[in-house]
Amino acid sequence: MTEHHHSPDDPATDPATTATTATATATTNDPQATDLYLASRSPRRLELLAQLGLRPKVVVAEIDETPADHEAPEAFVARIAQAKAQAGWASLNGRASKPLLAADTAVVIGAQILGKPADADAALRMLALLSGRQHRVLTAVTLLAPAASADPQARNPPLQRQVLVETEVQMRPITPAEARAYWASGEPSDKAGAYAVQGLGAIFVEAVRGSYSNVVGLPLFETAQLLREQGVDPLALPITS
Repeated sequence: MTEHHHSPDDPATDPATTATTATATATTNDPQATDLYLASRSPRRLELLAQLGLRPKVVVAEIDETPADHEAPEAFVARIAQAKAQAGWASLNGRASKPLLAADTAVVIGAQILGKPADADAALRMLALLSGRQHRVLTAVTLLAPAASADPQARNPPLQRQVLVETEVQMRPITPAEARAYWASGEPSDKAGAYAVQGLGAIFVEAVRGSYSNVVGLPLFETAQLLREQGVDPLALPITS
């Protein structure tokens, strides 16, 4: 589900060919055709934004995504989403004419953040931990937008909004044989929590309480609300299909 070590932004990312296609179709290099900037390289988030008819331009947002000692998962995703947004905004050197979106997603069971499995043993441990239990998927979405100014040369701090979305996911019991077969499929290897809700891993998901798109990597309802506040309304965009 997400692009770094802990996030489900890619418990759900498809193979590289799909990701490449999604990136090519969902982004644009034409500033006039850009609806917003996206501080994320996640193919899944690009696909979700494209689902709303949005054409984001990806900007670089390299940050340290290591959790702090004893940091609560909610505080962690909020901090990382904020840091991504600020890094992305800084990379534009004051030239941002559209809102910038950043997000961070984490698979959490208890107070433990589940990252991407380093190997088969790690994946099997994660699946055993999730088996028959409920876990949470947390996403913090940060939106920065240019502040209005009478002076076109002024570099005022951007307007900022952030929301935190939580979804509860109930997994059915997963047998060790099923977990091994799932690992052999190749899907869990780069997915936080070692599963993809929109992939083969869906066979283990008994119930989703809350935003499904949040589990995929970006809560679309809340994201659309933030964007509409800044004049980016998917319903007002040209129909492209």
